[in-house]
This record gives sequence, C-alpha cells and structure tokens, in this order.
Amino acid sequence: MTSSKDHGSAPPRIEATVLAVVRTADVLSYMARSPSRLAGVTDIATAIGTSKAVVFRILSSLLDRDYVGYDQATRRYFLGPQAILLGLAAVQRHDLRSLAHDPLVDISRTTSETSTLSVRNGWERIYIDQVTPDRDIKMVVPIGRPFPLHAGSSSKAFLAFLPEAEQDRYFREVRARDRLTPSTLVDEQPLRQELAAIRARGFAASQGERQVGAASIAAPVIDQSGMPAAVVSVCGPIDRFGPRAGEAVGLLLDATDLLSRQLTYTGCIRSRTR
Repeated sequence: MTSSKDHGSAPPRIEATVLAVVRTADVLSYMARSPSRLAGVTDIATAIGTSKAVVFRILSSLLDRDYVGYDQATRRYFLGPQAILLGLAAVQRHDLRSLAHDPLVDISRTTSETSTLSVRNGWERIYIDQVTPDRDIKMVVPIGRPFPLHAGSSSKAFLAFLPEAEQDRYFREVRARDRLTPSTLVDEQPLRQELAAIRARGFAASQGERQVGAASIAAPVIDQSGMPAAVVSVCGPIDRFGPRAGEAVGLLLDATDLLSRQLTYTGCIRSRTR
C-alpha cells in the first residue's frame, strides 16, 4: 500500500487549498492589472481560465473581507479598501518611493508648496506619497485614491508619455471621461493636442482641472524601458501657486531627470529648453 507521502505529493485537501489560494491571487491580479476599474465574473473567468462558479465563490469571499466591492448598477466588482491597503503596504516598501522621498522634501521646502508622487494602475493613477509645507493654507492630496488619466497634471503626465499605441488603446477603451471640474478636458482631439504639447515640453500643467482652486505642474519618472514609472508633481492653491508655477519647472525636471537616471533610463526624456 502506498501513500501520497510515498509519491512526494501533498494530500488532496492541501492541494485544493493551494489551488484556491492561487486562483484567488489570479482574480486579484487580474483586477489590479485591468485598465477598467470594474470587472465582471465572466471577464475574470475567461482571463484566468476557470469557471464562473469558481470566480463567483472567490469574489463572494473577498467581498466579505472588503478586498473587493460590488457595484449594484453594473453588477461588476472593483478592488476594495483592504486590497488598497495591501497595495499601499507594498508600495511603501518599494525602492521608487524611497528614492523619491528626499527629492519631494527638497521640492516642497524650496517652493513652500506640496510635492507628490503618483503611480499608475491601468487607466487610473494613485498618489503614494506627499510632502506638505509648513504653512496654514496648503494642498493635501488623498493617498491611495484612484484618479482618471485625463484629469490634472499628474494624470496627463502619465498619459502623455505612454507609447502612441498605448494612448490609442486608452482612447478606444475609455470613452466616458468624467468632467471632474468645468476645466477638465474630456474630448479626444483637444486632449490629444494637449498630450502632444506636454510630451514636447516635458511636463504637464493644470489650473483647476482635477480640483477647483488647485494649480499644479507634473513630470514623469521614466524607467529603463522608456515608460513612465511614476510622476512627481508640485501643487498649491491656484491664486498663490498658479502665477508662480513656471518658477518651479526647472526644479521639478531636475528631480525627475535624477530619478529617471537612478532607474537607469538613458534616453532623451524631454526637451530641456525652458
């Protein structure tokens, strides 16, 4: 008589548990990488190669533990607060955040405004760090909250420096672009023209496009493959920082150039005329 131990394999119950963990990880990975904020059971099942019944059971368990949320209107799922906390914990241990923190401190200290660091998740981006000035009236950004790639300087800095094919895919897949403020660009052609201008000058600017009363400039940190790995921004109240934003461009570009070199990118990031 032989046992599973004799053959070097795990007991069936352990194998089933491991498979369930792997499938759960696959579900979360698909939702994290998907350009769309919302994902349906059929989409997930097709993508990870398992049955809808299995995906539904996994999502139900994740929903109970706040790793996913459920949108009643569309009957689709999105990443929940526990998944965001897990991601932020990983980000906090990421070398890029550590590399960028001292430059953020320098930018904030020099400009007396808020400096931020964002990363992209599909067709959205999130703030993962900020340094605020020691003054009563200042900008404070929501860490971990997703924002669309068409609204505000940090978002447009990501979108402008994506490859052309990736930009085209964005415009095909994201047709409903929310107007977050009256100043938000949402129509494709004006937005494409703005992205081309951003790429040419090397930085994005915003006057109340994501948040009314806020002004900002932002530039990408480019990785070794030539993709925007992160975006650094400077922001402040529009009445105070808006007229002075141009003074901070050189400081911002010097910081993002340094970070890009630290990520071993050696190409031409932008025109240095300013």
